[in-house]
Amino acid sequence: MPAPPGTDLLAAVDIGSNSFRVEIGRIVGGRYRRVEYLKQTVRLGAGLDERGCLTEAAAQRGLQCLQEFAAHLKGLPPARVRAVATQTLREAANRDEFLHRAQGALGFPIEVISGREEARLIYAGVAHLQPSDEPRLVIDIGGRSTELIIGQGRKPLAAESFAVGSVSLSMRYFGDGRLTAQAFRAAQVAAGAEFEEALATFGPDRWTQALGSSGTVGAVSQVLQQCGQTDGAVTPAGLAWLIEQCLVAGHVESLPLAGLRDDRRPVIPGGLAILYTLLTHFGVSELRPAKGALRQGVIVDLYDRLAAARGARAHDLRDDTVRQLQSRFEVDVAQAARVREVALALHDAVALDDDAQARRELAWACALHEIGMAISHHDYHRHSAYLLSHLDAPGFSQSQQRRLALLALAQRGGLRKMEEQLADASFAWRALCLRLAVIRCHARDAHGGPELMVARRNGRVAVLGWRPARLAPDPRTVHLLREESLAWERSGVLQLDLGA
Repeated sequence: MPAPPGTDLLAAVDIGSNSFRVEIGRIVGGRYRRVEYLKQTVRLGAGLDERGCLTEAAAQRGLQCLQEFAAHLKGLPPARVRAVATQTLREAANRDEFLHRAQGALGFPIEVISGREEARLIYAGVAHLQPSDEPRLVIDIGGRSTELIIGQGRKPLAAESFAVGSVSLSMRYFGDGRLTAQAFRAAQVAAGAEFEEALATFGPDRWTQALGSSGTVGAVSQVLQQCGQTDGAVTPAGLAWLIEQCLVAGHVESLPLAGLRDDRRPVIPGGLAILYTLLTHFGVSELRPAKGALRQGVIVDLYDRLAAARGARAHDLRDDTVRQLQSRFEVDVAQAARVREVALALHDAVALDDDAQARRELAWACALHEIGMAISHHDYHRHSAYLLSHLDAPGFSQSQQRRLALLALAQRGGLRKMEEQLADASFAWRALCLRLAVIRCHARDAHGGPELMVARRNGRVAVLGWRPARLAPDPRTVHLLREESLAWERSGVLQLDLGA
């Protein structure tokens, strides 16, 4: 059902390795209320070939699902929809090609999020829907990754993602559907090798309650309850019983387990191996299904972002992250603020549209454009771009970090390296604004003299001027602007008119 105009609804699309999900809800008085929820088993994670590329068959399954989701999201403003992709698209060598097609099918941008960001959002969903002041361990077993989080209240204290999931482990050790003791032992050893480094961080002395989020824990809990083994709690004894039933059956198609859906059968052995390993290694005597998951965390996070943009009490975690990175890399915050002020003023004068997110990304890029100086002052823009691409930055998706990195890379030097990105007019104008701001602030002191102005003419000409016009800029700035004009002339993308 299309959303009514002016709606307060929020939507999350979770593009997982096993299932795709869309959830629409609202937050009223601090309480989350679900309006609509859809899930499809797509098994995108089973579609990576030996080269690490997503196969066309898997891509088509995903695109068809997203087209169906699009009908349910129709009418929602783009600012109220957030689509995130997880481990499979973190891995896929051809992810950009698929994302281009997927965004066309869905009708909204899709962000690839890092494993730690996925873990943070999972905890946000659990903490909001199942609040508690107890220190808690949250486990989320996905198709190709597993997330572990320790948190208290709304705050995650430790979060990590491991590249092992129910789909990947099932394909590797139970790919032919046969269930043997040897395969279970091998799968548990492989899972244990992934989790071993986290034993101290997530040990039982750090939490008092353990919760399991997402599909694997929910499916196992339901089977244990319907088979009369537990009241729904996932326990080491219950898992041992389930594994024994698998060995007796000998094949996934022969499993006589009440409550086990057909779409869960192919991935249940890998999920059991991971769960048993986690519970025995981390001293978990009882794991209870959690009410929240990634999709609710995305909605809660989106709600906070929109509230922060309105100036409400909530704050945007990304602003905190930027300040922390400035401190960590000893950024000259006064210089960053000067560059930000000039760049945003220029951007406001030439912006192609009212895309508030593009403006915010430019502001964050200005705040962090010099973090590479912590490595070397030589070619620091390249170091800044590398760091912004690879840092763990809570609140930012990998896709957004990449855009910030490209702006940092574009801040100085030749433009040929940015040829592909400059084909996007919005990016080209933001890059120009950042480069001009860096030039205007090159003396690294409070602005003296006239204010740099810019106007857009005929779509691709930037006309520079000074206010007040009677004040002349210093000769060094004029020299740098002439060099900048030549750089854009060589690129053929935009033309920089320095005026009289």
